[in-house]
Amino acid sequence: MPERKQITFDLFVRGFLAVVIVVGVLLLLKRLSSVLLPFFAAWLIAYILFPLVKFFQYKCRLRYRIVGILLAFVVTGLVLTAAFWLVVPPLISEGWHVKDLLLDYLQNKVMLSNIPQQIQQWVQENITTKQIEGIVTQEGFITSVKEAVPKIWGVITQSFGLIGSLLSLTMVVLYTLFILLDYEKISKGWVGLLPQRWRPFCVQLVADVEEGMNKYFRGQALVAFLVGVLFSIGFLIIGFPLAIPLGMFIGLLNMVPYLQTLGFIPTILLAIVKAAETGQNFWGILLLALLVFAVVQTIQDTFLVPKIMGKVTGLNSAIILLSLSIWGSLLGMLGMIIALPMTTLLLNYYQKYVVKKS
Repeated sequence: MPERKQITFDLFVRGFLAVVIVVGVLLLLKRLSSVLLPFFAAWLIAYILFPLVKFFQYKCRLRYRIVGILLAFVVTGLVLTAAFWLVVPPLISEGWHVKDLLLDYLQNKVMLSNIPQQIQQWVQENITTKQIEGIVTQEGFITSVKEAVPKIWGVITQSFGLIGSLLSLTMVVLYTLFILLDYEKISKGWVGLLPQRWRPFCVQLVADVEEGMNKYFRGQALVAFLVGVLFSIGFLIIGFPLAIPLGMFIGLLNMVPYLQTLGFIPTILLAIVKAAETGQNFWGILLLALLVFAVVQTIQDTFLVPKIMGKVTGLNSAIILLSLSIWGSLLGMLGMIIALPMTTLLLNYYQKYVVKKS
């Protein structure tokens, strides 16, 4: 059995300096986050678009890469535009229908026997027709947001002013263009900036991070899409309002494990709307919606996740919740998104470099 390395003063100082450097880098990144955010957003976009650029340049035998980049931008824009027109108009139509039902219910101020009295009292005491009417106009929506969430509104007005948004968008587009023009050089040239003895480890680390992220996000995105489709089908079967948008929204929440439970909130509200419109019993409608949740969750846990994700993470539920809490506290929503692949990577490296060498 190999002897454990003794903790000397020199080793302690090195470890302390390493911790100081890591903390300093994190503080510096937080201080420069507003400047670095467009660059990292552009790098992510370039990472996603690069396979399409390579397809146009090499498979279609285009002479100049800039042409492939422009074609990739055009194709992506067309796909996003088509998705927008397929999703948004039906969503707006259904939203107006729900708004009319709420206005009619609030203006009449009647108590419906098929909806629990406590829920109706809360709705009538906390939601007014003026609020509903205000939300459907741009000015009313802005006013409602200001009154409801002043802190969030302050962040939005500071971060997403019209001029600032245009400048940020322009910077992201330019960064993406320049990164794609020399993608191979940038993705491989950073190694030359490191000391020779650190290069093998850093190259392996970046490769492991990229591989882990690719496997996790591809698998999780497929699971989220299939879950959204299953929820949409289930809600359509029971005749639930906004079935497809609600189902895909819950599927999108599934990109972060356990976050799909937030879908209960709009589900309950829409169950109230359907009960008011159709006269059906609220608890019966909610029970059918919960049955959809139970069936989809069962399919997800017993088939989709084991088959698609496999052993990508290999984490148990307690470690998953702990990692989501820690990474979410450090980096917010971004931290919750990258929590599982990064935790898996750290545990693997701990096993490889600490446990096996001790």
